[in-house]
Amino acid sequence: MKQYYVYILKCRDEFLYVGVTNNLFRRFTEHNEGINKNCFTFKRRPVELIFYQEFNSIEQAIFYEKKIKKWSRKKKVALAEGDFTLLKLLSECQNETHSKNLGLDSARPDIN
Repeated sequence: MKQYYVYILKCRDEFLYVGVTNNLFRRFTEHNEGINKNCFTFKRRPVELIFYQEFNSIEQAIFYEKKIKKWSRKKKVALAEGDFTLLKLLSECQNETHSKNLGLDSARPDIN
């Protein structure tokens, strides 16, 4: 069965890069050797592999890659460090209008 990997690289300038591949060692080597001059990491070498997750399906891997690409840097670092408590905290809605932030009065109708 073929394996797929979603990975996070930390670049020399501290930027984080998220990618997907079917050969983690080969892809990591390509990033560090600068095979593709148009690649995001080309001018940010060397890169360090800080996280990877294995998948059995390319569809699952691509779905996960797209999901974490949208995350904040703090969330990506928490994932890479295995700090799931912080990851959960960073994933909670901080919007003032979120139901958990409105208190008991949120169930009462507005009085004019």
